Amino acid sequence: MPRRPSPAAGGGPSAPPGAPTAPRVAIYTDGACSGNPGPGGWAAILIDGDIEQEISGGEPWTTNQRMEMTGVLQGLRALAPGRAADVYSDSAYVINGFRDKWYERWRINGWKNSQKKPVENRDLWEALLAEVESRDVAWHKVAGHSGHPLNDRADRLAVEAIRRAQTAASPRAR
Repeated sequence: MPRRPSPAAGGGPSAPPGAPTAPRVAIYTDGACSGNPGPGGWAAILIDGDIEQEISGGEPWTTNQRMEMTGVLQGLRALAPGRAADVYSDSAYVINGFRDKWYERWRINGWKNSQKKPVENRDLWEALLAEVESRDVAWHKVAGHSGHPLNDRADRLAVEAIRRAQTAASPRAR
C-alpha cells in the first residue's frame, strides 16, 4: 500500500528513529443517502493485521457528503491515538479535500470557499482535521460500485444503517 513519506506530508507525529511502530490500519469507508438530503448511513471497515472491525451508523436527515465524511471520521476515531492509517474511499470530495489540501485555503479565508461562501460541512472538516493532524494518514481513492470487495461491503453496511436510521425515526419505533 502506498504510504506518505512523512507526517509533514499531511499526517501527524512520527515515532523517534529506531522506535518500533505499530502497523498501519486500513480503513475502508462509505456513505449513502436515500435522497440527498434524506435518511443516510455511514460505515467503516477497519483492518488491523488479521483483525477486522465493522462500524456503522445513520441519521434520519442528512446528505451523502456528510455520510461519506462521517464514515472516515468514525473510522479514524476508532483507532488508538496517533495510530497511522490508510483510508480508502470512493468519495472524491473527501479524498481530494485532503490530497489537494483544500482546507489550507479555507482556513486562510476564514472557512470561506472560492465563491466567498461558508464551506459546507465545516463541522465535519474540522473534526476530520483534528484526527488527521494527530496521526499519519494516507488517502486512497477507490472506484465506487466497481466490484471492489471491501468498498462494496462498506456500501452494504452504509445502506443497512439507513434502514436502521429510518426505523429508529419512525413513529412506530417510539
